[in-house]
Amino acid sequence: MSDLFDQVTSSEDLITKLLAKIPGFSGYIERQNRRAADKLLRDTVSNRFEEIWRRISTIQTDLVSQGAIEYVDDMEGAAIKYRQFIDRVKNAAYGYSGVFDAVKINEPELVKIYQYDLALLTLADEANRAVDTVEASIGTDGLPAAIRNLKSLATKAVDAFNHRSEVVLAQQDQPSQ
Repeated sequence: MSDLFDQVTSSEDLITKLLAKIPGFSGYIERQNRRAADKLLRDTVSNRFEEIWRRISTIQTDLVSQGAIEYVDDMEGAAIKYRQFIDRVKNAAYGYSGVFDAVKINEPELVKIYQYDLALLTLADEANRAVDTVEASIGTDGLPAAIRNLKSLATKAVDAFNHRSEVVLAQQDQPSQ
């Protein structure tokens, strides 16, 4: 995850670096950079899951055209879960400020947040493989299990995102240090 933060901070210009030397201003710049890194991460996660959602929609069309109507509802259930997840990621407050301005994220909590972020990207890879499995299972007895797996990965993604939010919100209950 430091790559995202490094990507944002590497674009700082000379004036920003100079202003970072002003007492109190460096914390502001760091918060802004974390916000930008968080936005970049959220965009990456939502884009990856958006592609998964599009692939699911294509499979639904394929199922209808092949007469496998009995599986369309199950695929729609998966599509809805992924769409809701994507919308939550896209519309959540960015960064470790904004909604969370009063929240000071400590280093151990930041590590936990980055672990959840990595888990989300890993789940995107797993979901892509699950979509591959669904596509390969069309017309076989393995299709229902493949669809269930795809739906369970959507639930895991929502859970990981919820846990990430809980880490941030838990900091509101902690006194500022």
